[in-house]
Amino acid sequence: MNESESSVQAALRIPGSWSNPGELIERMPPEYHLTPEALILPDKTEIVCRPVPPDNQFAEIFKSSCRRPATREEVATVDRYTVNITLTGPGGSMPAALKIMQAGAAIVRAGGAGVFIDNCALAHGGRDWIEMADDGGPDALSFAFAAIVRGKYEIYTMGMHVLGLPDVQMQHADLDPEGSEILDVIRYLSHSDKPVGDGHVLADEHGPLFQAVATDSHRMEPGSPMHNPFGRLKLVSMTDIAEGN
Repeated sequence: MNESESSVQAALRIPGSWSNPGELIERMPPEYHLTPEALILPDKTEIVCRPVPPDNQFAEIFKSSCRRPATREEVATVDRYTVNITLTGPGGSMPAALKIMQAGAAIVRAGGAGVFIDNCALAHGGRDWIEMADDGGPDALSFAFAAIVRGKYEIYTMGMHVLGLPDVQMQHADLDPEGSEILDVIRYLSHSDKPVGDGHVLADEHGPLFQAVATDSHRMEPGSPMHNPFGRLKLVSMTDIAEGN
């Protein structure tokens, strides 16, 4: 494990309307165990688990952050939630991201409404989260943890560090109206067995498309759950590079 990977902590918040801790414990799936300090997975992985009391802002934040609309039942549970179960565990790789995803799914199966991810400010309804955890593949993991942020002139990702990957940044001028290119890049990175870094050329069957250029990674400062220690790559169109030469 390198220094960047070891510094990543995945952080989830799962709202629920349990009446007391005993109700949550009784509803946990078999082979998952709650202690006063941790959620213990079937393979004995320990994820730090803490209850946090409700506040008057989280419900609206959760609902507005959902990548897909939550179900009516999930929204109703969020609106009346009595506690947030927070889970904190190692990230920084695909296997680690899957572990924290499975931990979140266990709490959802025990009555949680869904999952809010501090690392990327995305939320997912419980049904979608369980579906992604059951899938467990690169596409499911990247859909869960990689937010896409659209600025005035650029589009960029947030949360890729949970998967052990740099965030990426592209200019709107290089994208089609749906922004499918950045989805293709996320898929390429999450499926690749080799690191993609400064100078890497991304291509398809028609030839080179973009060159990756390492750029300022401090969109979020160290210590923030959104900080990406793997850095950030700006993808520059090969057409722009050719025209500039």
